[in-house]
Amino acid sequence: MADLTTDIAGLRLKNPVLTASGTFGYGLEFQDFVPLDQIGGIIVKGTTLHPRQGNPYPRMAETAQGMLNCVGLQNRGVDYFCSHIYPQLRDIPTNFIVNVSGSTPEDYAECAARIDELETIPAIELNISCPNVKHGGMAFGTTPEGAASVVNAVRKTYHKTLIVKLSPNVTDIVAIARAAEDEGADAVSLINTLMGMAIDAEHRRRILSIGTGGLSGPAVKPVALRMVWQVAHAVHIPVIGLGGISTATDAVEFLLAGARAVEIGTANFIDPAVSLKVVRGIDKYLERHGFKSVNEIIGLCE
Repeated sequence: MADLTTDIAGLRLKNPVLTASGTFGYGLEFQDFVPLDQIGGIIVKGTTLHPRQGNPYPRMAETAQGMLNCVGLQNRGVDYFCSHIYPQLRDIPTNFIVNVSGSTPEDYAECAARIDELETIPAIELNISCPNVKHGGMAFGTTPEGAASVVNAVRKTYHKTLIVKLSPNVTDIVAIARAAEDEGADAVSLINTLMGMAIDAEHRRRILSIGTGGLSGPAVKPVALRMVWQVAHAVHIPVIGLGGISTATDAVEFLLAGARAVEIGTANFIDPAVSLKVVRGIDKYLERHGFKSVNEIIGLCE
């Protein structure tokens, strides 16, 4: 077996496969399907400073090559996570990473500070696709200035590995990535969902309750792969790739593009054990091509 270990700014992963936030719950929900300790890392569902109810139903719609969702970050808040969920995760031997969201930089910073106190949570992933309530609802991650404001605030309160999740709904994702790097991000992950819409032609109405939602699944993979390649060649911090990954070949393509690790999202809904199948597939690829370590293929596609 090849050496599958990799490193994300000091965060050691036993293999480069993580599960994406919002697609794997807290990990506990999948224990009957997959041994959690064999996954490189689990990024738990989006967590905010205060509880959120999410958007009204319907908030999911199937598409030809994926799905749309407008769940709206439904969660019970960071204090609930710390008191009820963390005690169930702390002794499972893998990396649990908390996806942090907020409506202001101060919200992000306070939420991150509380997670910083949890001994066995080694990293957070900042979701900067949330609406900035101080600036008319525009997502923080759509401008370098917005991204920088959140990363700067969080870096002052959070002292472990800081991953920033980038939105693809921008003109220049490289500029956003560089802004995050300049303010102290240890790594970036990309891409988050693409904005989309579904219409019920027979009833002549929008399917999702708020009209639009985030598109994920195989349809977004070419866009994600392009953006990962661009960012990996523009920043000096590690890149984590995601977007439409459902097979080991998909994952290898992202590694070749420059990602040091990958996240699997929508595919978890189809096959709860897909993450380990991808791990085994990466190992077989390395063996077939004579590589001894996964790190040998990172960024090989120039």
